[in-house]
Amino acid sequence: QVQLVESGGGLVQPGGSLRVSCAASGSIFSRTDMDWYRQAPGKQGELVATITSGGSTNYGGSVKGRFTISRDNGKNTVYLQMNSLKPEDTAVYYCHTFYGSRQYWGQGTQVTVSS
Repeated sequence: QVQLVESGGGLVQPGGSLRVSCAASGSIFSRTDMDWYRQAPGKQGELVATITSGGSTNYGGSVKGRFTISRDNGKNTVYLQMNSLKPEDTAVYYCHTFYGSRQYWGQGTQVTVSS
């Protein structure tokens, strides 16, 4: 069983920065790839970033160059550093992993970019 708990969302002005975190329970964290997805109202869910168990990263085209995903295996935590935020980045951000033929999702954290 894996539990994912996001934190760090909030309201930020356009051009600002924010870091969201996802703390994972269980002992398998270091062996799993981790993802950040986002869901905006009225829009399809979007894969934002992925970090593999080995630390390789991949980003969605809309955030490349602005967002950075990282992980701290000692803290069982994955981070998403978001810079140069735009109003279109407004969404609920979800942490996700796939392990043992199951998918696991966090409860989500709201990020709102507005002046």
